[in-house]
Amino acid sequence: MFGLALFSLSLWSFSFITHDWGGAELFLPQVLRGFPQVFAVAPAVHLGLGSLPPNRLKYASGLFNMMRNLGGAIGIAVCATILNNRTNLHFLRLAEHLNSTNAAMQVMLHQIGAKFAAATGGDVVHGHGAALKKLWSLTYREARVQTFADAFLAIAVCLAIATLMVPLLRKIATPAAPSTDAH
Repeated sequence: MFGLALFSLSLWSFSFITHDWGGAELFLPQVLRGFPQVFAVAPAVHLGLGSLPPNRLKYASGLFNMMRNLGGAIGIAVCATILNNRTNLHFLRLAEHLNSTNAAMQVMLHQIGAKFAAATGGDVVHGHGAALKKLWSLTYREARVQTFADAFLAIAVCLAIATLMVPLLRKIATPAAPSTDAH
């Protein structure tokens, strides 16, 4: 329960990510994410396999690992779907505000366009195109950052639910002696 709660807290703290985050901002959430593995993974394996008789342990271990890998694959697919769909959503929402009535955007486009035009020998058309490309790049970056914050939050919620479900688990009795062919 402690491990799952810390995992959830770590991923929740990642949900505040911005494009400015660096090593200093990532350090504590990473430590909070790595430290609880000892408290979450080993008890989960014990709960899954600890009550089995020794003669069934090797088969159950194979099934347990297969299900763990399958769960990881499903989790990756769900996260990829979240990242894809939410990136589109955030990009479109940000792009709604990037129109001709946005004075700050117009000033930025003019400044960046003038810099690119000056660098290319006064070519205003290519300067404006480069400014639009830069605006698209900044908008996409912000949409991706917001998307990763959403994904971290979704995983944090799943781990919080798992944490709340821990009291529903039952205690298991360890078998008396392992078989000689158990691994």
